[in-house]
Amino acid sequence: MAAVSSFRASLRAAGAGARLACANNTIATSSSSSSTLAAARRTIVPRSRVSIRTYADAPAPGGTPPPTPGKSTSTTRVLFASVAVVIAAGTYFYLSESKNVLGVGYGEGEANKIHGTKARVTREAASGEGGESGGARQLSGPATQKDYQEVYNAIAEKLESDPEYDGGQGHFGPVLVRLAWHASGTYDKNTNSGGSNGATMRFAPESDHGANAGLLVARNYMDDIHKKFPWITYSDLWTLGGVVAVQEMGGPIVPWRPGRQDGMVENCTPDGRLPDGDKGPDHIRHIFYRMGFNDQEIVALSGAHALGRCHTDRSGFDGPWTFSPTTFSNAYFQLLFDSKWQLRKWEGPIQYQDKETSSLMMLTTDMALVQDKKFRKYAELYAKSEDKFFQDFSAAFNKLLELGVPQENFKKAEVDEENGRKWSFKPLSEQGDK
Repeated sequence: MAAVSSFRASLRAAGAGARLACANNTIATSSSSSSTLAAARRTIVPRSRVSIRTYADAPAPGGTPPPTPGKSTSTTRVLFASVAVVIAAGTYFYLSESKNVLGVGYGEGEANKIHGTKARVTREAASGEGGESGGARQLSGPATQKDYQEVYNAIAEKLESDPEYDGGQGHFGPVLVRLAWHASGTYDKNTNSGGSNGATMRFAPESDHGANAGLLVARNYMDDIHKKFPWITYSDLWTLGGVVAVQEMGGPIVPWRPGRQDGMVENCTPDGRLPDGDKGPDHIRHIFYRMGFNDQEIVALSGAHALGRCHTDRSGFDGPWTFSPTTFSNAYFQLLFDSKWQLRKWEGPIQYQDKETSSLMMLTTDMALVQDKKFRKYAELYAKSEDKFFQDFSAAFNKLLELGVPQENFKKAEVDEENGRKWSFKPLSEQGDK
């Protein structure tokens, strides 16, 4: 009996260890049920075998000796039945936990990772493990403008956190503007689908669309912010990130308000809703008119090309538009008119380069702003007046970031007495000692 008690104690220890191993294991990518079961067996079976060997080789003093090989005993049957129970229970727990982390039904790869992050944040909040001490900012009531200013500051303070990012450019601002734009520019006014209300780029297939290549770095950047502020939706976070980037790189103040709600994988938009850089005026108008923009707004939004650069491993194009790709200005429009542009001779897609330095580039869509008479008059205006450009860009960018969001969402989220009032946030340089 002492030996049986020793075995049962060992078995309980093995079962507890197996459950702990399953509970602590996190799956980063999706896998088949057979590979998951094999992983569970690798975790559980060896520990059970240790218990068997201990019982067979070292019976407790005065206990019943091991059974003779070849003879079946009730203890042996209990032994194997218990091991089977441990394996089954451990595997069930393992698979259940995998579903929680992977977000079954949300697509593969990166989408699962993103959903896994949200699941962990939700569990931490429910268990009280996040909190201030854990680095997660929890709210006791509705979020105020002050709360969102804290999110703004957290995004802004990280913009230059990696000097090696983007080949030494060391600034995440341009890619955050691109994330906000691509998350919002899928809107179709005819079907009232797409837009910033959903943040559906978290999921495949939208995350895999060609136009979104290279935006994983921006989404990961925002994941880190979301861990600190799990109460904000990804839809609000991504659009606020665009505002932060524009303002912190010297651009205009862009009004913003919360109220966007996150969507699910079934809300993903079809590919082809974002503009192609190698197309002309007709294509540009087709894309932007579908969203509800006019010619003046199209040209104003194009001024964001003052920021960042193209990458051959993302869009296929190569190079920056301006000499200061992390400074928001009207330099893009000035260069369109002041520089002489020629087709670049290379094996990549059609693009233009400046004759003087061969270090700057323009796309076919950029040159359309000069070649098309209706577009040109606005481009000339913005080349002459940065103030006018800033004014019109701020209004158009705010409109872009609210595409697809029901107006009642903004009213529900508004906590001030003045319903629907849009907020403005102070750049870090204007806050003094926070």
